[in-house]
Amino acid sequence: MAASVSDAPGRRLPPQSLPEPILTYLAALQVERAASRHTLAAYRADLADFVTFLGRRRGVTTVTAEDIVDYLAALRTRGLRPSSIVRRLSAVRGLYRHLVADGRLARDPSEHIERPRLRRPLPRTLSRDAAQALVERPDTAHVDGLRDRAMLEVLYATGMRASECLGLRIEDVNLTAGYVICTGKGRKQRLVPLGAEAAAWIREYLERARPRHARHGSDRLFVNARGRALSRQALWQIVRRAGARAGLPNRVSPHMLRHSFASHLLEGGADLRAVQAMLGHADIATTQIYTHLPSATLKRMYRDFHPRARG
Repeated sequence: MAASVSDAPGRRLPPQSLPEPILTYLAALQVERAASRHTLAAYRADLADFVTFLGRRRGVTTVTAEDIVDYLAALRTRGLRPSSIVRRLSAVRGLYRHLVADGRLARDPSEHIERPRLRRPLPRTLSRDAAQALVERPDTAHVDGLRDRAMLEVLYATGMRASECLGLRIEDVNLTAGYVICTGKGRKQRLVPLGAEAAAWIREYLERARPRHARHGSDRLFVNARGRALSRQALWQIVRRAGARAGLPNRVSPHMLRHSFASHLLEGGADLRAVQAMLGHADIATTQIYTHLPSATLKRMYRDFHPRARG
């Protein structure tokens, strides 16, 4: 059972006590949009917070634009970060769009409310040499090391999210044709090229390592010593351990390999739309952030021509 809202002032509203329109909306998210349990839990908590704010002054189906503006102001007063406020507003907007589409409301009270502007930080990436050192660090003489090498090669070769990599099934990988079927957010699937190096290490892993782990008939590609799917925590530990052994100064994460995948492709001249498709970004603006990173060519030019570049 999901926890009650923890940061709302005053009384706590257990999610199971939410008004019927919200419960209906959450059910629609689960059935129609295949929302994950984590997404549902976040929306449930955010909407419970909104209902707590409304209190007795107004019901969910009689909310005005002024109520929502007041709610956003209250969130700012409570010290929430802009990203958290945007998330709460997205949950509220989703609710009212659903109620309008379902014919339960004539107008969406959140329609003309502007979203707070966010400053999107530039992604942290690895250099080509650092990425290579990271993926090559596991000791492939051991079963776990062979699995780790194959998994790191896949992450860097495809730009997958951690959850997408962990969710890969054996049948999702076509080593002959050189691609994988990746299941992303909202269970949307996409084809991503695999690359010869990653394909070779997957083949080696399937022949030498996985049969010694997969004793319970799991269909997941990457499994732990008990033959079960790896956890996100285990993947983070594998990446960080490889980074530390490779002598990388910063703590690395699976997402840094995803960022590096995109950055290195664009730096090499790849088409932005193609990179967007491989990453599974719905909006190309999300992919464009990688074009703001300084390329190796730009760094080299600066180093060669700026009078203070060499110290």
